[in-house]
Amino acid sequence: MAYIFMDESGDLGFNEQKEKTSKNFIIAFLFSQNKNILDKIVKKVFNSLPQNIKKKHSGTFHCYKEQPKVRLKLLSLLKDKKDISIMIIRLNKGNVWTDLRQEKSILYNYVVNILLNRVFSKKLIPIKDKIVFIQSQRETNKLLNLNFKQYISQQVKKNHGVELVVEIKRPSEEKALQIVDFVSWGVFRKYEHNDDTYYNIIKNLIKENTSLYE
Repeated sequence: MAYIFMDESGDLGFNEQKEKTSKNFIIAFLFSQNKNILDKIVKKVFNSLPQNIKKKHSGTFHCYKEQPKVRLKLLSLLKDKKDISIMIIRLNKGNVWTDLRQEKSILYNYVVNILLNRVFSKKLIPIKDKIVFIQSQRETNKLLNLNFKQYISQQVKKNHGVELVVEIKRPSEEKALQIVDFVSWGVFRKYEHNDDTYYNIIKNLIKENTSLYE
């Protein structure tokens, strides 16, 4: 069985007057045929926390909340795994067409589908196996989540003849989503804040890093 885990960093807001509106929006895919490897990384990092910190911790890693040494440790454990690969797509929000800015869910689905097309075109995962695509939950709206799942599975079936199982889970439910959160955040730091500290750790795992609307 093959897995694609997905998370994003940044936001899809286009009001540049707002202080927290990001210039970039990052979507990261993390591939593995053995998600137990990813589960073990998360458990190992959590078990390495000092007892006083562990007691206060929620038990679910969120990269932006963690200390730098935790981020470095988790990504360093990831970089040496042979069964792991990463693909990135970066949205330069300043050049996004005006009509798409008003339809954020359509824009989001469109960008995810572009990255999936690249995955299957480059044959990064064995299509003879069952493929499970797990998105880190970003919406609580059930209709938007359903539309996302239907759109993605239908597009992959139509364009590549592949039956893709699409699931939406919380990071607390799926440990591998905590890892792809670290990946997307690390890439976001590079482009949004000119800090490539975390990106450089995992860059050997990145098979493609694509920009849209440059």
